[in-house]
Amino acid sequence: MNNLVIIAVYALFFGGLWFLLIRPQKKEQKRVQLMLSELEVGDTILTTSGFYGVVIDITENDVIVEFGSNKNCRIPMQKQAIMQVEKPGAAQ
Repeated sequence: MNNLVIIAVYALFFGGLWFLLIRPQKKEQKRVQLMLSELEVGDTILTTSGFYGVVIDITENDVIVEFGSNKNCRIPMQKQAIMQVEKPGAAQ
């Protein structure tokens, strides 16, 4: 009987950890993957370093982003560095 109680406590503990730690992380990963899969040329993005830019070109793992009003400032960067995407014409 004592072993059954210990097993139940462990099951509750690991179940709680799953709901508090693993599940929210997996939901966030799915949200980010969906956001990156819907990324298109012309979208305004916010990078993890805080820069706003416009997507100029997209490859499998990278994007070329134009920063600021200077049309010569085009920088290639990894898709994983994108934190937020705003579609053109979308109201905030």
